[in-house]
Amino acid sequence: MKIGILTSGGDCPGLNAVIRGAVLKGVRIHDDEFVGIRNGWRGLVDGDFMALDRHSVRGLSKQGGTILGSSRTNPFEGEHGGPENIQKRLDAQGIDAIIAIGGEGTLAAAQRLTDAGIKIVGVPKTIDNDLAATDYSFGFDTAVEIATEAIDRLRTTAESHGRCMVIEVMGRHVGWIALHSGMAGGAHAILIPEQPQTIEQICEWVEHVRDRGRAPVIVVSEGFLLAGMEEAHSHKGLDAFNRPRLGGIGELIAPMIEERTGIESRATVLGHTQRGGAPSAYDRVLATRLGMAAIDAIQAEQWGSMVSLKGTEIEIVSIKEATGGLKTVPQDRYDEAAVLFG
Repeated sequence: MKIGILTSGGDCPGLNAVIRGAVLKGVRIHDDEFVGIRNGWRGLVDGDFMALDRHSVRGLSKQGGTILGSSRTNPFEGEHGGPENIQKRLDAQGIDAIIAIGGEGTLAAAQRLTDAGIKIVGVPKTIDNDLAATDYSFGFDTAVEIATEAIDRLRTTAESHGRCMVIEVMGRHVGWIALHSGMAGGAHAILIPEQPQTIEQICEWVEHVRDRGRAPVIVVSEGFLLAGMEEAHSHKGLDAFNRPRLGGIGELIAPMIEERTGIESRATVLGHTQRGGAPSAYDRVLATRLGMAAIDAIQAEQWGSMVSLKGTEIEIVSIKEATGGLKTVPQDRYDEAAVLFG
């Protein structure tokens, strides 16, 4: 069987490990051939392919980013978009099936193409950990490790100067990165999209920390809403999907804290540092296992399916199940963390 592999959407630590796992298992166990599709769905629409063999994936598990490139492209748009044109591209290359590695948008497009008759298996990718039907997605652990290290570093300067540090992490709709890195880094408050808070409550936590002789450390998701806000803070325009480019809520909150408490406050936006660089050991293993499982799903002709982590086992689920709704931070997990606030 000849299999095409693409990585779509934002880059993420572990993408290359998925590619390596899929290629090595496919070649060794099933004598499959592989074709790399450059720059996500754009490469599939434009017919931009590259050779992909065992030599191409050598040593890839530790490498960040994606050797295939990525883009935020809608495969149904443009002169060469749509399932009929895409199928012609695949037929011309002799490609029998596609492994699509990506997040919610990528998998939603994969489902539509599958419904139109194209043979696709999905692999979940998101540092936000917001995809349903999988306990964890690769890239999340690396993002949490990077954020935790930043919190540890910023705490030392906070203590040295008696400042309040506000650390902004990624998380458009869900607060998993903030929750995990905040708990790991001993944050005195964790602010996430699922739990709007008033500035008065935030300042109360900050003052409790100061009164104990400590320097407050606040972790906030980029999509956090202060009570009364109707949409997440954005001042950077729109992305390729016409969504607001988030970022800057920490810089909005820090001066408000300083004004109300008199505590010198600083904001640090971690931004894309959370998704760059080498993946953690956990993400390398998870990504490799998911890539190998994608080959199993293809051999079983489970089109429209996605590989998934349930507990410690890799399972096959439907893409529809995975894209049916966001996996948000449940109330009990936030309540658990809130015991440590202030």
